[in-house]
Amino acid sequence: MIQLSAAATPDTGDTAWLLTSAALVLLMVPGLALFYGGMVRVKSVLNMMMMVFGALAVVMVVWLLLGYSLAFGDDLGGGLLGSPAQYVGLSSLVKEQAGATDQMVFAAFQGLFGAITVGLIAGAIADRVRFGTWLVFSALWTLLVYAPVAHWIFYAGDASHAGGWMLDHLGALDFAGGTAVEINSGAAGLAAAIVLGQRLGFGKDPMKPHNLTLTMIGAGLLWFGWFGFNAGSALAANHTAAVVFVNTLMAGCSGLLAWSLVEKARDGHATSFGAASGVVAGLVAITPSCGAVSPIGATLIGVVAGAVCAVAVGWKHRFGYDDSLDVVGVHLVGGLVGTLLIGLLANADVVGVDGLLYGGGLDQLGRQAVAASATFCFSLAMTALLVWALDRTLGFRVAADDEALGVDLVIHAEAAYDLHPTGGARPHLGHGSGTLHL
Repeated sequence: MIQLSAAATPDTGDTAWLLTSAALVLLMVPGLALFYGGMVRVKSVLNMMMMVFGALAVVMVVWLLLGYSLAFGDDLGGGLLGSPAQYVGLSSLVKEQAGATDQMVFAAFQGLFGAITVGLIAGAIADRVRFGTWLVFSALWTLLVYAPVAHWIFYAGDASHAGGWMLDHLGALDFAGGTAVEINSGAAGLAAAIVLGQRLGFGKDPMKPHNLTLTMIGAGLLWFGWFGFNAGSALAANHTAAVVFVNTLMAGCSGLLAWSLVEKARDGHATSFGAASGVVAGLVAITPSCGAVSPIGATLIGVVAGAVCAVAVGWKHRFGYDDSLDVVGVHLVGGLVGTLLIGLLANADVVGVDGLLYGGGLDQLGRQAVAASATFCFSLAMTALLVWALDRTLGFRVAADDEALGVDLVIHAEAAYDLHPTGGARPHLGHGSGTLHL
């Protein structure tokens, strides 16, 4: 990610582009809610959407109070964490600051990255967790896991301040969040799924998506919002943003095609579910690499991600972890693909560094591997510890009977669809209609 640079006054055109990009990233929240909501069973669709929207609300409040300081405050030493008190409440940003882009907008933009990252984790533990504990998890995970990793890879130092260790010391490249967003959320999803255990009937009962129309609409909204996610990370309305925009488009297209071809060859059918997943896989992989490769490189990355992720989603049945909505298979694996392929496909005409296939040797690939491995190990360990602690104290997983009945009814006293006849009396499912469990 390009760091804010000093200027006499913020450029209004760049600020307008970042405002637009932040709004596009916000649109990804309902997009993710629809994408995930269509993928779950009918008895938990509202809970799934509430988990995504709840994460947005909690993360943004925590980001305002402390998260932005931890991620983008002056480095405390070693490139590990920002100064926790520097931007508390964003009060110091109320007065207009010098910079190429308004820093208040930058803070909101980055907070929405965190909200999407936490929302992604929800897909790995769908159908079986308490909503109240999920909100507590969202707050703690943002501070303990997301903010530190964001500081490592997004915070660039200058002559007077040290930057994050991955960016400034290691020299890893990650334009828009292959480490902080994709690998981070995928590793967290894997840890949470393992600690909380499998859903009732996993591997035995059918657990097919209940509404693929919602999933396709959600994928479209995610794709649209991803242009703000990636191209907005240029922090300017410039040529870099244009290249990133095209790369994002091409990776989504090639990811769709590659996943569909794998499905056709393996199963005899190219499905809408696979097409939507292929788009997301391509977008995930291009997120770290969109500012480092050419459009041809972006297309190749989408192809690799679409094909590899189409295979990886089946690993949960082989290894026995219940990643409900394939956060591991798409976001962890796709994030690893995109982060590592920078080491092969980076183009000096785009980023100033050549990857192995452009004659640059193995050096950049090694840097990418270290960044990916460090993010995976840190997120996996921290998330496992956090989920375990919350489950032992507040209780994270719902009771078996409640899971069987459905978390929509038990937790929210609502049903996504009114399937009762229009005539005659029927039970009231409004607030207070029964015992609720957060």
